[in-house]
Parts: sequence; structure tokens; C-alpha cells
Amino acid sequence: MSAAHGIAVVTGAGSGIGRSVALALAEDGWALALAGRRAQPLEETAALAGVDALCVPTDVTSPDAVTALFAAVRERFGRVDLLFNNAGSFAGGGTPVEDLDHDTWRSVVDVNLTGAFLCAQAAYRQMKDQSPQGGRIINNGSISAHVPRPHSTAYTATKHAMTGLTKSLSLDGRPYRIACGQIDIGNAATDMTQRMETGILQANGQLAVEPVMDAADVARTVAHMAALPLEANVQFATVLATTMPYIGRG
Repeated sequence: MSAAHGIAVVTGAGSGIGRSVALALAEDGWALALAGRRAQPLEETAALAGVDALCVPTDVTSPDAVTALFAAVRERFGRVDLLFNNAGSFAGGGTPVEDLDHDTWRSVVDVNLTGAFLCAQAAYRQMKDQSPQGGRIINNGSISAHVPRPHSTAYTATKHAMTGLTKSLSLDGRPYRIACGQIDIGNAATDMTQRMETGILQANGQLAVEPVMDAADVARTVAHMAALPLEANVQFATVLATTMPYIGRG
């Protein structure tokens, strides 16, 4: 398979940040494998990108499904050069910690942390074994990896954990030319952030409208991180709407 940069796997590729990043990577000449819960949105992303992408409906919380995803990528392309580990859930957001039920907590951990680990593990194994060896993993964190929003216990905890996953993968990947970095995003305009435009709870207990930025601005940053040679790595990048309440939040 001929591609300017190589083979990229994007999870959560059917909408939002995942779709925007897939479009940016396609424009840069990456061959794409798109993963997400449902086939139709993945096909729509591929059509928007104008490429013959491999679309694989995948439940990232299932070890068997993740294994099948990377087996399909290997069969189609022969290797993996990039994983954008993007699939995520904000379930339970807005629920006070004392009211957060176990099933919701577990569902967020399963998607945001276990799913990220399973995909990273599968990509790592492929990158370690292929020739030429190596590749890059970019984890989608959040500014919640640094500062929480009110009533976001599950989401915030998993995004802090994502930082630990990123650091461990970055360290363990050194002998195999596997680079790992993380992008922490604040208020990209997606379905998840629509509530920013009508008012969202602040640390002082008030509701406030917050600015958002175009998801394409995030995608360009990921594309830049992805295009670096494996001898260089953006370890952590923070991209946010310039005037959102982050610096000095609370």
C-alpha cells in the first residue's frame, strides 16, 4: 500500500475529533483504517475524506474486537504506522460524585481507559514486530487531565490515567522505535461540547457560556505530531479555545 506517511488507525472515527483527524491525515496522504461503534458513520468519514479507507466497526472495550480490528489492518495494509487513540465517553458528566452509579463509572473506565489500553497494546505489538520496526501512538487526553470540571469524576479520573498510559508507552517503546504522545484538548466544537454554547457549570457554581474552537484546528495539530520522524516526539500538546476558562479556572 502506497501512502505518503504510512498506515494510520483512528478510533472513534465516525464523528467529532476522530472524523476531523481522519480527514486531516487523509489530506496529508496517510492510508486510513477507521474504527468506531457503527459502520455507517465510518463510511461517511471515508467518503468525506475521499479515500478507500478500511472501515471496521469496533467495540474498543472488547479484547476480541480490538484484536480483530488490528488483524484486519494487518491483512489489508501489512503494518501500522500510527494509532490515534481517540474513542471516549463522557457518560456521567454532570452527575455529582455521590450520585454516580457503579455501572456508569465502569462504562467510562471501560471505554476511556481500558479501550485506550487495548488499542495501544495491539498497535504496540504490531509496531514492535513489523519491519521496518516502530510507529507512533497519539492518545487523546483532555484538559481534564490537568484540571477537572465540576461533577466529572469518572471522565477526569480516566483522563489522568491516560497521561500515565502515555508516559509508560513512551518509555517502554524506546527500544522498538515506538513513540507515544498525548494531545489534551479544550472545547473543540463537537456534539460533546454543544452545551458550552448554552451554558455549562463553572467551579464557582454559576453557569457560563464558553468559547469553542474548530475541530479542524485540533486535527492540524495531530497531523503535525503524526508527521514527525520517529526520532522526534511531541510528548504533550495542549490545544484549546484561546479564551476559555482554563488558565486560572476556578
